[in-house]
Amino acid sequence: MTIQQHVSPARSRRWGAWYVAEHKLRAVRAYFWTMLVTVLGTPFLYLFAFGVGLAALVTRNDGFEQLTGVGYLQFVAPALVINAAVLVAVEEYMFGILQGFMWNKHFEAMNAAPLDARQIIDGMFLYVGIRAVATAGVYFGAVAIFGGALSPWAVLVVPIAVLTAYAFAGIAAYSSSITEDRSQFNMVLRLVVMPLTLFSGTVFPLSQLPIFLQWIGWISPIWHGAELARQFSYGPTEPLWLSLLHVVVLLAFALVGWLLTVRIATGRLDR
Repeated sequence: MTIQQHVSPARSRRWGAWYVAEHKLRAVRAYFWTMLVTVLGTPFLYLFAFGVGLAALVTRNDGFEQLTGVGYLQFVAPALVINAAVLVAVEEYMFGILQGFMWNKHFEAMNAAPLDARQIIDGMFLYVGIRAVATAGVYFGAVAIFGGALSPWAVLVVPIAVLTAYAFAGIAAYSSSITEDRSQFNMVLRLVVMPLTLFSGTVFPLSQLPIFLQWIGWISPIWHGAELARQFSYGPTEPLWLSLLHVVVLLAFALVGWLLTVRIATGRLDR
């Protein structure tokens, strides 16, 4: 017991973020079967709906394949992997963060132990990454089964999906600033997440939108992630500089969102 008390603070300072991630993973065990059924069932339903149902309508006109160079299933599948990881991350950025600060206030308890705000936020981001990897991995497996992955490099769609999920870290920063729950997340979903999902070239090429709506895709991490994923899934279909730009934009969104979240959380927990 004495040895444990002696090494615990040192271990907390070194591995604090991983302890937070472990805490979150242990906490979701109560919902394991629900999450498992959702993770396994959703990709097959989505891919069947888009790859078989909607694709049957889209591919009646040969213009789509002439426009993209691939069938509709191959076009939409990488974007669905990206979107799945993003939705999982957004859920944690909103409800997971607010739960820690307001509903259960376990962030305050962690902060009272030898964990600082950055370790807590880093742990949450590690947990988000684990969930995003699991979700994107299952989706990619379904994509491969349905024939949506044409290139041997297509497996890189999974880390691209995780990077895109981190690019929405700004939502975590916003959640960290909320001190009174007034259903703000409904507005986030309706005014931010939903428009970025619909107008990001997920289920049809961005070029098919009117020019006055295309700017939504240009600033959307989902578009950058989906286009980058397509380069590895069946590309290349764009110049190298544009693919590099996708990476830079996603990294910038992720870094700024993480820094803001750490800063806001530090100010809030150190009061």
